[in-house]
Amino acid sequence: MALLAFTLAACTSLPKPIEGASADAFSRIGRFAITVNEESGKQNAVQGGFSWSDDGRRYVLDLTNPLGSTEARVEGTPGAASLTKADGTRLVADNPDALAEDALGSSMPVSGLRDWLRGKLPADPEATDVNRDELGRPVAFEQGGWRAKLSRYDAKGPQLLVLERQESGRRILVRLVVNQS
Repeated sequence: MALLAFTLAACTSLPKPIEGASADAFSRIGRFAITVNEESGKQNAVQGGFSWSDDGRRYVLDLTNPLGSTEARVEGTPGAASLTKADGTRLVADNPDALAEDALGSSMPVSGLRDWLRGKLPADPEATDVNRDELGRPVAFEQGGWRAKLSRYDAKGPQLLVLERQESGRRILVRLVVNQS
Protein backbone atom coordinates (compact mmCIF):
# COMPACT_ATOMS: atom_id res chain seq x y z
CA MET A 1 0.00 0.00 0.00
CA ALA A 2 2.85 2.40 0.75
CA LEU A 3 4.28 2.00 -2.75
CA LEU A 4 0.80 2.52 -4.16
CA ALA A 5 0.63 5.79 -2.27
CA PHE A 6 4.08 6.78 -3.49
CA THR A 7 2.93 6.25 -7.06
CA LEU A 8 -0.11 8.52 -6.73
CA ALA A 9 0.72 11.20 -4.12
CA ALA A 10 2.73 14.50 -4.13
CA CYS A 11 3.73 17.72 -2.40
CA THR A 12 1.36 20.54 -1.59
CA SER A 13 3.58 23.38 -2.76
CA LEU A 14 3.29 24.69 -6.31
CA PRO A 15 5.10 22.45 -8.77
CA LYS A 16 8.12 23.88 -10.51
CA PRO A 17 7.43 24.44 -14.21
CA ILE A 18 9.19 22.12 -16.60
CA GLU A 19 11.78 24.07 -18.58
CA GLY A 20 10.82 24.65 -22.21
CA ALA A 21 7.20 23.76 -21.52
CA SER A 22 4.81 23.89 -24.49
CA ALA A 23 1.46 25.65 -24.73
CA ASP A 24 -0.34 22.50 -23.50
CA ALA A 25 1.68 22.40 -20.25
CA PHE A 26 -0.35 22.06 -17.07
CA SER A 27 -0.01 21.32 -13.40
CA ARG A 28 -2.40 19.95 -10.79
CA ILE A 29 -2.00 19.78 -7.02
CA GLY A 30 -4.22 17.93 -4.62
CA ARG A 31 -4.69 14.99 -2.35
CA PHE A 32 -5.54 11.33 -2.78
CA ALA A 33 -7.01 8.41 -0.91
CA ILE A 34 -6.59 4.78 -1.93
CA THR A 35 -8.63 1.98 -0.42
CA VAL A 36 -8.11 -1.71 -1.15
CA ASN A 37 -10.86 -4.05 0.04
CA GLU A 38 -9.88 -7.71 0.08
CA GLU A 39 -12.43 -10.52 -0.29
CA SER A 40 -11.37 -11.67 3.17
CA GLY A 41 -12.79 -8.45 4.61
CA LYS A 42 -9.39 -6.89 5.21
CA GLN A 43 -9.14 -3.23 4.18
CA ASN A 44 -5.98 -1.20 3.51
CA ALA A 45 -6.14 2.55 3.09
CA VAL A 46 -3.53 5.25 2.45
CA GLN A 47 -3.72 8.94 1.76
CA GLY A 48 -1.45 11.83 0.97
CA GLY A 49 -0.86 14.60 -1.52
CA PHE A 50 0.16 14.86 -5.15
CA SER A 51 1.73 17.49 -7.39
CA TRP A 52 1.70 16.85 -11.15
CA SER A 53 3.68 19.05 -13.55
CA ASP A 54 3.38 18.18 -17.24
CA ASP A 55 4.56 19.77 -20.48
CA GLY A 56 2.71 17.35 -22.77
CA ARG A 57 5.77 15.13 -23.34
CA ARG A 58 7.40 14.96 -19.92
CA TYR A 59 5.77 14.88 -16.51
CA VAL A 60 6.96 15.02 -12.93
CA LEU A 61 4.78 13.67 -10.14
CA ASP A 62 5.94 14.44 -6.61
CA LEU A 63 4.43 12.30 -3.88
CA THR A 64 3.93 13.18 -0.21
CA ASN A 65 2.68 11.57 2.93
CA PRO A 66 -0.16 13.18 4.95
CA LEU A 67 2.37 15.29 6.87
CA GLY A 68 3.70 16.82 3.63
CA SER A 69 7.07 15.06 3.49
CA THR A 70 8.08 14.07 -0.02
CA GLU A 71 8.14 10.29 -0.28
CA ALA A 72 8.89 9.80 -3.97
CA ARG A 73 9.11 11.34 -7.41
CA VAL A 74 7.81 9.76 -10.60
CA GLU A 75 9.19 11.12 -13.89
CA GLY A 76 8.12 10.11 -17.34
CA THR A 77 8.94 10.80 -20.96
CA PRO A 78 7.98 8.84 -24.08
CA GLY A 79 9.58 5.41 -23.68
CA ALA A 80 10.81 5.85 -20.10
CA ALA A 81 9.50 6.19 -16.55
CA SER A 82 11.28 6.26 -13.20
CA LEU A 83 10.32 6.22 -9.54
CA THR A 84 12.81 7.66 -7.03
CA LYS A 85 11.94 7.12 -3.36
CA ALA A 86 13.01 9.40 -0.52
CA ASP A 87 15.70 6.88 0.49
CA GLY A 88 17.29 7.18 -2.98
CA THR A 89 16.04 3.82 -4.27
CA ARG A 90 15.18 4.04 -7.96
CA LEU A 91 13.00 1.88 -10.23
CA VAL A 92 12.85 2.32 -14.01
CA ALA A 93 10.57 0.95 -16.74
CA ASP A 94 9.60 1.61 -20.35
CA ASN A 95 6.32 3.31 -19.36
CA PRO A 96 4.50 4.45 -16.22
CA ASP A 97 2.05 1.54 -16.20
CA ALA A 98 4.87 -1.02 -16.30
CA LEU A 99 6.62 0.94 -13.55
CA ALA A 100 3.51 0.81 -11.35
CA GLU A 101 3.10 -2.90 -12.09
CA ASP A 102 6.74 -3.55 -11.11
CA ALA A 103 6.55 -1.40 -7.98
CA LEU A 104 3.13 -2.48 -6.76
CA GLY A 105 2.52 -5.88 -8.29
CA SER A 106 -0.80 -4.52 -9.52
CA SER A 107 -2.07 -2.37 -12.34
CA MET A 108 -2.46 1.38 -11.75
CA PRO A 109 -3.75 3.82 -14.40
CA VAL A 110 -0.72 6.14 -14.38
CA SER A 111 -0.68 6.79 -18.12
CA GLY A 112 -4.45 7.28 -18.10
CA LEU A 113 -4.17 9.82 -15.30
CA ARG A 114 -2.12 12.07 -17.55
CA ASP A 115 -5.13 12.54 -19.83
CA TRP A 116 -7.85 12.08 -17.22
CA LEU A 117 -6.47 15.01 -15.18
CA ARG A 118 -7.06 17.13 -18.29
CA GLY A 119 -10.56 15.76 -18.83
CA LYS A 120 -9.52 13.79 -21.90
CA LEU A 121 -9.67 10.13 -22.87
CA PRO A 122 -6.48 8.55 -24.20
CA ALA A 123 -6.90 6.68 -27.50
CA ASP A 124 -5.43 3.43 -26.19
CA PRO A 125 -6.99 1.42 -24.76
CA GLU A 126 -10.33 2.55 -26.10
CA ALA A 127 -12.77 3.88 -23.50
CA THR A 128 -16.20 2.26 -23.28
CA ASP A 129 -19.52 3.21 -21.66
CA VAL A 130 -18.57 6.88 -22.01
CA ASN A 131 -21.01 9.40 -20.53
CA ARG A 132 -20.45 13.11 -21.15
CA ASP A 133 -21.80 16.29 -19.59
CA GLU A 134 -23.62 19.03 -21.51
CA LEU A 135 -20.24 20.52 -22.56
CA GLY A 136 -19.05 17.19 -24.02
CA ARG A 137 -16.57 16.47 -21.21
CA PRO A 138 -16.25 12.85 -20.04
CA VAL A 139 -17.89 12.27 -16.66
CA ALA A 140 -18.00 8.46 -16.50
CA PHE A 141 -16.32 5.72 -18.51
CA GLU A 142 -14.42 2.44 -18.40
CA GLN A 143 -10.86 2.29 -19.66
CA GLY A 144 -7.98 -0.10 -19.12
CA GLY A 145 -9.88 -2.08 -16.49
CA TRP A 146 -10.82 1.03 -14.51
CA ARG A 147 -14.25 2.55 -14.01
CA ALA A 148 -13.74 6.32 -13.78
CA LYS A 149 -15.97 9.20 -12.68
CA LEU A 150 -14.76 12.76 -13.33
CA SER A 151 -16.52 15.83 -11.94
CA ARG A 152 -16.16 19.39 -10.64
CA TYR A 153 -14.53 20.60 -13.84
CA ASP A 154 -12.54 23.84 -13.92
CA ALA A 155 -10.76 25.34 -16.96
CA LYS A 156 -7.98 22.70 -16.83
CA GLY A 157 -10.01 19.57 -16.16
CA PRO A 158 -11.83 17.67 -13.43
CA GLN A 159 -11.15 18.50 -9.80
CA LEU A 160 -12.54 15.18 -8.57
CA LEU A 161 -11.56 11.81 -10.03
CA VAL A 162 -12.93 8.57 -8.57
CA LEU A 163 -11.38 5.41 -10.04
CA GLU A 164 -12.43 1.87 -9.28
CA ARG A 165 -11.02 -1.49 -10.33
CA GLN A 166 -12.17 -4.98 -9.48
CA GLU A 167 -9.38 -7.57 -9.44
CA SER A 168 -9.35 -11.18 -8.41
CA GLY A 169 -9.94 -11.13 -4.68
CA ARG A 170 -9.95 -7.35 -4.21
CA ARG A 171 -11.48 -4.02 -5.12
CA ILE A 172 -9.31 -0.90 -5.49
CA LEU A 173 -10.79 2.58 -5.07
CA VAL A 174 -8.68 5.68 -5.85
CA ARG A 175 -9.99 9.18 -5.13
CA LEU A 176 -8.09 12.27 -6.34
CA VAL A 177 -9.15 15.78 -5.33
CA VAL A 178 -7.47 18.70 -7.10
CA ASN A 179 -6.92 21.72 -4.83
CA GLN A 180 -4.87 23.93 -7.18
CA SER A 181 -4.21 24.21 -10.88
